[in-house]
Amino acid sequence: MDLKKHTLSIFRNWYDNLPAHKSSGGPAKGTIAAALVVLEHLKAECNLDLEAHRAPGGSQIKGASGQAVKKILERLGEKRPFAKEGGRTNRGGPGDIKPLLDALKQSGFDKCAAEDRNVVLNELQQILVGKVIEFHNKERIKLIYEPSKTTWQAVQTLLAQARETGKEGPLAQHLVGAKLELRFPKINVGNESYSTADDQLGRPGDFCIGDTAFHVTVAPMPALYQKCQKNVDDGFRVYLLVPDRTLSGARQNADLILPGKIAVESIESFVSQNIEELSDFSKQKLATGFRKLVETYNKRVDACEIDKSMLIELPKNL
Repeated sequence: MDLKKHTLSIFRNWYDNLPAHKSSGGPAKGTIAAALVVLEHLKAECNLDLEAHRAPGGSQIKGASGQAVKKILERLGEKRPFAKEGGRTNRGGPGDIKPLLDALKQSGFDKCAAEDRNVVLNELQQILVGKVIEFHNKERIKLIYEPSKTTWQAVQTLLAQARETGKEGPLAQHLVGAKLELRFPKINVGNESYSTADDQLGRPGDFCIGDTAFHVTVAPMPALYQKCQKNVDDGFRVYLLVPDRTLSGARQNADLILPGKIAVESIESFVSQNIEELSDFSKQKLATGFRKLVETYNKRVDACEIDKSMLIELPKNL
């Protein structure tokens, strides 16, 4: 037990002393990925010599790949993408890993029984998984804006970026809210946390403009169509907004359940057309229009969400 406590202590000390990466404020993703892979190797063979973990050429950690890191993270319950290159492009990887191996060697970690050693190695990996979760929880959604591409494509790319980190649902809801606020500046467009259920507030949908209820979802399920049915029964017109990839299926389901009574549109089209209209369909004004959408989105998210990782990071070209 003393060895275990000592090993956990030196591991945390190693992590705390890693150089901070300017983009995240913490250690480089590649270093965390490389450490996960090295700890996995130590379960099979407890060799604490850095040279045993170097790939040919010496500048990278052997076996460090996006797939290897993904496998380790998924086994420990974290399924979001983290380091696609697995530390292979992080030239500081071996330099960051050597202090860890040296500290483990000095602690006598390699002298204990393999079964006890592997229990500790799993705990060390769990610590790193906790850091990965922290990274996801504070990393803003990355917006890639390419003026040469359509506004529709820009919105779809933004949704895809959010989907990679499990934030597509909240982004879709707040993006539609921002679009409605820009389109109807004199109307109070409701702004609630993504986790707030419609029933809690007695609202007919995610948004309500005039006599129209808007439902925004990235995964339309049977219960949602039941809500749409209730909206129609209560005299509301209904809009169902979904990602383009689910549009065909959502329209088919809507026509089966309430033929001709649910307007089903893609989030990409619903949002992008508004940007085009507000920009007078002018190429010169589109960047400004898109920036206004993101700024309005960020304002709304900041006002109602505790999790600030839902905010969008504006690229320099906006």
